Amino acid sequence: MVPFSFAGETFFATVDGALFWPEQRALLVADLHLEKASWFARIGQFLPPYDSHATLTALQAQVERTGATRLFCLGDSFHDRFGCDRLPAEARELLISLTSRLDWTWIVGNHDPGFAGHCGGRLAEEVAICGIVLRHEAVRDEPRPEMSGHFHPKLRLHLKGRNVSRRCFVASPTKLIFPAFGSLTGGLDAHHPEILGNVGNGAAALVPVSDRLLRFPLAA
Repeated sequence: MVPFSFAGETFFATVDGALFWPEQRALLVADLHLEKASWFARIGQFLPPYDSHATLTALQAQVERTGATRLFCLGDSFHDRFGCDRLPAEARELLISLTSRLDWTWIVGNHDPGFAGHCGGRLAEEVAICGIVLRHEAVRDEPRPEMSGHFHPKLRLHLKGRNVSRRCFVASPTKLIFPAFGSLTGGLDAHHPEILGNVGNGAAALVPVSDRLLRFPLAA
């Protein structure tokens, strides 16, 4: 994990796209998209059905690594509102074990409005902590510091004759957009106008690596 500051608070970013907030003992993630594979299977497109277990195993590892006691999911935690119902037994047990021992908040996203079930935890449209708003999709004219998901940003570069793609945070002085934490999620180029339009001036892609945070300025 590598430290960085946002809105006067210190956070630690992980390579897989989570953010730990030591002051709050809170872990923040976005866009788990649990049961995405089973949703596609229902329309005849078959993908390996292990995405939920892989995502939750990675999430559990970050909880244990950080010692977090609170967890905030910034929307699109399930790929649709019935995703929790389709969780395989092992993944369901893992999720319930996490929600039962953590102060867990599901922030509702566009994929999972009106959860049919959520395996523990509480639902919220948005949350404000220490003056920072946590929500699923950025609001352009929000005057307060804001953390959100939704866009799944990835930084794409052409280096030494090959194309490289890495999940990244996109940050400006008052906005922070999270990458997707889910194991079966695509990504939108961090330079995309929709992302840049939502973060405003001074945007940068932040790519956590093992021992440092790489910063790439993003031109509007």
